[in-house]
Amino acid sequence: MEHLTNTLNRISRETFSSLYIRNYRLYYLGQIVSTSGTFMQMVAQAWLVLKLTNSGAALGIATALQYLPILFLSPFGGLIADRVSKRKILFFTQSIAGVLAIILGVLVATQLVQLWMVYLLAFALGLVNVFDNPTRQTFYMELVGPDHLRNAVTLYSTLVNLARIIGPAIAGALIAAVGLAPCFLINGFSYIAVVSMLAMMRTSELITTPPVPPAKGQILEGFKYVFSTPVLRITLIIMAIIGTLTYEFQVSLPLIAQFTFNGDASSYAFLTASMGFGAAIGGIFFASRKGIAPDKLVSATLLFGLAILAAALMPSLWLTGAAMVLVGICSINFSSLGNSILQLQSDPKMRGRVMALWSVAFLGSSTIGGPIVGWFAEIAGPRWGLALGGLAALIAASLGAMTLRKTQVTQGKIPESN
Repeated sequence: MEHLTNTLNRISRETFSSLYIRNYRLYYLGQIVSTSGTFMQMVAQAWLVLKLTNSGAALGIATALQYLPILFLSPFGGLIADRVSKRKILFFTQSIAGVLAIILGVLVATQLVQLWMVYLLAFALGLVNVFDNPTRQTFYMELVGPDHLRNAVTLYSTLVNLARIIGPAIAGALIAAVGLAPCFLINGFSYIAVVSMLAMMRTSELITTPPVPPAKGQILEGFKYVFSTPVLRITLIIMAIIGTLTYEFQVSLPLIAQFTFNGDASSYAFLTASMGFGAAIGGIFFASRKGIAPDKLVSATLLFGLAILAAALMPSLWLTGAAMVLVGICSINFSSLGNSILQLQSDPKMRGRVMALWSVAFLGSSTIGGPIVGWFAEIAGPRWGLALGGLAALIAASLGAMTLRKTQVTQGKIPESN
């Protein structure tokens, strides 16, 4: 019995190692509250736009406005993350995000809200995320250090995927019972938890990097640095391909639920929840994994693509849901590996600018990829819309494998084949 207890304790410490670090534990507790609120607002905002317009195009515009700043301005946000204290930036961005949510909640509650206001607030939140995303990504390193980075990233990704299930469920119940406004107000006040936890951190225990002094050409310097570093370059290319065409589940899954299986909103929720459940399982499994290498990212990309293709071929809704569990497992392995590789392989003085490009590849690319996947699914069928993402992942894996082999041959690490 004692041996079993010791084994379970060891597995627990390996799986949840980052949570044994006080500052990360505080950050994580704050995010448990806030992230669920974020997904509540996403659902409520979509319903609000549809209620105001009954237009899918208007919904697409609202989403695009929220991601456009990330697509075009993230390199500037990454530079600020390299120049300024990350904890101070997060105090500012998280507070502003909370205020924006409360404003929208008040407008809805007083029935003064109009479509242009939703557009404006969505764009404003996108501007906040220009600075918030690269800062949050690089803040993990300050919280836990390089040895626990992948564990911290994976545990946070697990939290996000659980919130992706919990948040919409709470939002649905609130909307049915009391309307839309509470979803925005609760999300706004949830940021108090994040700001409070940031205030409680021990700054002496943060593993900080000296801020980069201002100078001309630093954004261009970041692009040149990534382009001249093969591992960073190919990792971001893989991310860009997959961010553009593979992570468009918000487009492909509703189409499959409605048109392939003649389902309704609950069918879409089932597929989304299945993927979130798989990601949660994968997060627990991969949290204790230590190996971080570009060749592992290639393998993870390949498995991700194959899982998506399997889901696209399933003959029933239930089997598709089962396949989406596997997609979720592969997804979290891929994303945590890519994130960790970029941070660990980056010069600390460049890390903010590198992770800003991760935001562009992972989030901003949806502005381009969503319409492409939607158009392709309309022309070829919903299954092909999902399959396009799987094929894109296979192409990304092949490109990554060829590039890594070429790099190893050039550096003399493996013999060049005839």
